[in-house]
Amino acid sequence: MITRMLFTHALSPLHPGTGQGVGVIDLPIAREKATGLPYLPGSSLKGTLRGACPDAQRVSIFGPDTKDGDLHAGAAHFADQRLLLLPIRSLAGTFAWVTSPYVLRRFARDARDAAMKDLPGDIGNPVSEQQCTVADSSKLRLSGDSVYLEDLDLTATSDPTTTAWANWLASHIFANDPIWQAMLAERLCVVHDDVLNFLLTTATEITARIRLEEQTKTVAKGGLWYEESLPTETVLAGPLMIMPNGMTKMDAGQIITIIGTCTAKPLQLGGKATIGRGLCRISMREV
Repeated sequence: MITRMLFTHALSPLHPGTGQGVGVIDLPIAREKATGLPYLPGSSLKGTLRGACPDAQRVSIFGPDTKDGDLHAGAAHFADQRLLLLPIRSLAGTFAWVTSPYVLRRFARDARDAAMKDLPGDIGNPVSEQQCTVADSSKLRLSGDSVYLEDLDLTATSDPTTTAWANWLASHIFANDPIWQAMLAERLCVVHDDVLNFLLTTATEITARIRLEEQTKTVAKGGLWYEESLPTETVLAGPLMIMPNGMTKMDAGQIITIIGTCTAKPLQLGGKATIGRGLCRISMREV
């Protein structure tokens, strides 16, 4: 088995939907039941890559179509892409890539289980909900050590582990792109877990949509609804496992190469493709 870590960077608002909601938002995004953290289902990523894969290799990598009687598992196993960095409006630096100790520790656990090396050490936990940690090169601070995220006024502390994480994430998410690597290091902000939980309910993108009557150009009855999306610049991550079986005609190295070719250009993930939602860049990193 070969394992790779996939990073999904949203280039436009991303709507990994769950169907009709029961709350104020008619079409919410998918969230984990226990943590409330957003995620992109692995099935969504697999389906998009399946469509981008050349016909000659599609069955070997992703398995036969469900209409075929002789079914077998594909060789590529996609885990859910789980939230890693959430972009939040900032008074300095335009926006911050926000994460929390729990999110980073869970990512590190998954990465270590996948034998990913050179991970930074444990992240320090902000001592209170009014505190946050930033990298040494951060441009988020105003008036000394103040960081303003949406309506939150936080006190920032430069932390060596945050600096290490900023540099590590930058080198893997934006490999071979020093400009974006520097941007991530300047914008990474680690907040208290409870603060991230608050931001997850207030800082996602909510869009009002309407459907017009064709003749009168007025709002159709029942034609007003609200959609939730992860904002542009959101970063998610999850492992990809390559496990060739007896029906696979290629070895793991060949499969990795083909999937890498499929992710060479931005792909559309999630729903609402016809209105520009879900354009993402997927990068695959060796563990």
